[in-house]
Amino acid sequence: MRDDIQHILSGTSRVKYHHLIQTVCSYLKRSQGTSSMVENYQQHKEEETKRLIQFVNDHNLWVDNVNIELYVSQGAEQKVYLKDGSTVLKLNDAIYYASWIDYLHNLLLNNLFFPDTAYQLLGFYNEQEVVHAVVEQPFVRATEKTDLSLVKVFLENNGFRNTKNHDYYNEELCLILEDLHDENVLTRNGMLYFIDTVFYIVNPKK
Repeated sequence: MRDDIQHILSGTSRVKYHHLIQTVCSYLKRSQGTSSMVENYQQHKEEETKRLIQFVNDHNLWVDNVNIELYVSQGAEQKVYLKDGSTVLKLNDAIYYASWIDYLHNLLLNNLFFPDTAYQLLGFYNEQEVVHAVVEQPFVRATEKTDLSLVKVFLENNGFRNTKNHDYYNEELCLILEDLHDENVLTRNGMLYFIDTVFYIVNPKK
């Protein structure tokens, strides 16, 4: 599985709705390699965003048809809009991530582990000079409240150890999976659906 993850993140293997996510990610990695080193996280994110905007301009990837009247909800990092009866649009500014690459990796990891709620990257949206990724995801209508003890059992059976509250860590895969409360994991007809994942890749312990 660890090798599979590396192949997916590097773009040499595929997951559901992989193409545009991996294309943008590969571009940012290449342009990062040819740019000068930056001094801090904030400067790095700003420079990366400039490169992302250039890529979006060059490939006409701006999305301008988000119907704001179909607003559903929002959190600190994203806004959610109902697209139709089966999917939602999510606008995410990657504020929880050190880089856009990290955010795109999260999408790929979600699509690998939870294909039932896979994200499809449609493009990007500029709202008051803030760039947002626009992703489409299946709309899950919960039929019952999520039992978080079942979430814990499910994740532990798949190698993720509960570290605190709603956060988990897979030591073998060097993955952190955070914020799995009952608004981010829904239950429909007894099945768990992970609709908002926050994956982080960490360096393996020496």
